[in-house]
Parts: sequence; structure tokens; C-alpha cells
Amino acid sequence: MAEVGPLERLSQRVDGYRLGLRLGERGRVASVGDGIAWVFGLPSAAAEEILHFEDGSRGMVFELQQERLGVILLDPAARITSGSMVSHSGERLEIGVGDALLGRVIDPLGIPLDGQPAGEMREFVALESASPPIVARDFVNRPLYTGSKVVDTLIPIGRGQRQLIIGDSGTGKTSLALDTVVAQAGQGVKCVYVMIGQKRSEAATVIDLLRQQGALAYTTVVVGEATATPGMKYLAPFAGCAVAEGWMRRGEDTLVIYDDLSTHARAYRELSLLMHRPPGREAYPGDIFYLHARLLERATRLGTAHGGGSLTALPIVETEESEIAAYIPTNLISITDGQIYLDRRLFAAGTLPAVDVPLSVSRIGGKAQHPRIREEAGRMKLDYLQFLELEVFTRFGTKLEAGTEAKIRRGRLLREILKQERLAPLPASFQLAWLIAYNEGLLDACELPAVAAALGKIAAEVALESPALDAGRDEWLARLGRALTPSAGIPP
Repeated sequence: MAEVGPLERLSQRVDGYRLGLRLGERGRVASVGDGIAWVFGLPSAAAEEILHFEDGSRGMVFELQQERLGVILLDPAARITSGSMVSHSGERLEIGVGDALLGRVIDPLGIPLDGQPAGEMREFVALESASPPIVARDFVNRPLYTGSKVVDTLIPIGRGQRQLIIGDSGTGKTSLALDTVVAQAGQGVKCVYVMIGQKRSEAATVIDLLRQQGALAYTTVVVGEATATPGMKYLAPFAGCAVAEGWMRRGEDTLVIYDDLSTHARAYRELSLLMHRPPGREAYPGDIFYLHARLLERATRLGTAHGGGSLTALPIVETEESEIAAYIPTNLISITDGQIYLDRRLFAAGTLPAVDVPLSVSRIGGKAQHPRIREEAGRMKLDYLQFLELEVFTRFGTKLEAGTEAKIRRGRLLREILKQERLAPLPASFQLAWLIAYNEGLLDACELPAVAAALGKIAAEVALESPALDAGRDEWLARLGRALTPSAGIPP
């Protein structure tokens, strides 16, 4: 897509201007409040068209009725009163995109919130646009590494995938998403982090963390804070998606985090009720499913003929009392390509990240996983699922045979291996290394307290000089044999 700057856009308008009689419409504000305005007298207005008020502020048409329009106010400081004049613009809401947004914090309209001057935008795109057609898409066949042992091995994500992060409040959903952003350093992936309805203190904490980790250099943060109007919260994820699409259509790989779509759904419900739309289940409007479907369908991998870029979406949704069958979570599970479920009981037990493997799934990520990692992870996942079933019997003090006890011990060892500290992303070579070590029984003699030390030795050996992922098993075993020494609790 060719970049069109502001001067070029103005020049095109001047060249296309022709003298002639023009008839225009002028409307008036009937009422205003709660971030919306009702307007009479603009019968030819279109949905999502930008209207101009006489005080210089703008609004977006959201609701079309027979005699009036429901308009979202885009300027919180607008001085609009009943009777104010309103005029057409014929334009849609757009946002500037491009590398000038890297490292910036903006609102859903593209206005900087970080105190720095606005960068020069050379390209503008509409917030709402159609998702790429089927013929423009390609298969998801390249991995997006999150740096997490449990995700990259058991629930892999591909570039262009839509993977839901779901769980109760306080189970580490945001932490997992931030870890994924930090893990993209040096991976050639540009990130967009969208915060919807977050408190200003929470937004500041996320931004500071990204800055400290050096991740803000390749990230754009879009904030629709808690004090914003429902309309601004509604626009936030579409603004973040538009920013990421600007890079995707240039052939680059992008990652978008929507934190979170539960708050977005509530903002849309509030906005719809203010617009007098008929409520449906749980007072949500009937098109709540379409709202998120049209947003997440824009995540894809484009074919080579269309640039070959990708947009990976990690929407976050919050459950209440682990009820994943609730209305909004169910909708999002049906839209996405899989989910990572974070369990409160695992979190309380200290199993971090608290990923519930049996309830988590990645429907297409396995196709993007490296063949060697997929082979080793398949063996490991079978052991882990068997362990989770057998562990239930140990709670009753049942006497077990030797083979079953060995499986339980290996399962507990694996659970300890899968634990991981925050902000400690691990490369793909390390993932393959520990998988081979576990599957070959090199860690079986390791006591649980010594697991971290053993993994540290593997990581150090891999960082020093790791074989290629396609290297033979003998080469990997030779490296692992040198790493796992008796000092780590492993026999020579």
C-alpha cells in the first residue's frame, strides 16, 4: 500500500475541487450527555461517518434512527449544548500508522498520551475495515514464540493465529501477555498493546515495565482508560488493530494484545443501552458476537502475493468463579483458534504460569511448531496428561504399584520443570533441549529442589553453543550430557 502523506491528501482534494452549486445539510443537537449526542436534521448521514459540531469538536455516527442520529463524541472537552449546529464531513474515522508510533502511548484517536509531540504520520487508515478475503490469506505455518515453556511446547501459537487468554481475575493473564511481548525482542515482530478500561495506575505500571525491559522500542500502547467515555473504550481495540494492520500490509509480522475484551463488551453494552438499542441476553445487544468476530477476523497471515505479513491476536477475557461457559467467554472461545486457560487453584498452589493444560488448546498452532519440538512435545504431553489422571488417586492414600509411582514421580518432575518466573523468556533451542533431556530420562534422578539448577545448566550450555534445531538427537544428547553434572543432582 502506497503511503499518502497529509500534503499529498490535501493536494488531491485541491486538484479534484470543482466550482458548482452545492446543497448541504445542517443538523442540530437535540440532547447531549454521557459521551453521546442525539442529532436531528441530517437524513443522509451514514453509519460511522464523522460529524463536525460548531465548537470544532467531532463525533461519529453510531446509531441510525428514522428521525435522529446517535453520535459518539470524540472530544471529551467538547462544549456542545442543545441546539448546537452539526454538519456532514463525508469522512470516516482514521488513525495514523507507521514506525513513528513505535515506543509511543496513544489514545484510540491516535493522540499522544506520553507528553511527547505527535510524530509525522505519512499514512492513515480507517479504524474499521473489512478483514482480508480468503484468497489473500495463507496457512499459519510460522511459530510465534512466547518464551514460555508450557505455551511454546504444549499450546504453540503461530503467526497469524487468534489465541484467547482466559481466566479469573488475578491469575496472571496480563503477566503472560506482557511476557509474550518481551519475548519478541529480536524476533522481528512489532507489537501493539491495547488497554481497555484500565486504571491510569495500571496503565502506567504496564508502560514502565515495557520500558524497563526494552520492549517499548518495538511496541505501541493504545490506552482507553477507565475514566474515558464508553465510546472511546469501544474504539480502543479497533484502533490497535488498525495500527497493526498498517505494518501487516507492508509485509511485517505483528502481535496485538487486547486487554481485555470483557471490559470492551461491557463498554459496548453501556453504549448500546445509551443509544436505546434493545437488550438481549445479560442486557448485551444482539450483535455482541459480531462485534468481536469482525475485530478478530482481521488477524491472519497474508499470502506472499499480498506481502506475506501477519497479525497475531491475543485477546484476553476474564471469567468469574472459573465459569468459562459464560456468555462473553463462550462467544470468544468459538471465534478464536484456541485458548490458554489460567486456573485459580494452580495459581494458589504456586504453579506459575497457572496454565491448565487439559482445558487449554491450540487448534492450528501445532502446524506452525518446529517439527523437532512438536515430536518431543507430543511424547511429553502424553506423560503429563497421564500424570494428572493418576495424581487424583494419590489424594486418597491408595497404595500404588511401582510403575504407577514412577509415572507420578516423573509427572511431578515435569510440573516443576514447567514452572517459570516472570519476564524470563526462553529461546526455542532451550525448549528443545529440556524436552530431549526429559524424554530421555536425563532428569529422572533430579530431586525437585534441584530442578531449577539443572535447567540453569542446560540454559547456560545452550546459550554457549547450541546445536541447530534440526541437529540430530545424538548431537543434542552430547551437549546435554556435558551440562547435567552431579552438582545439579544428576548422576554422571
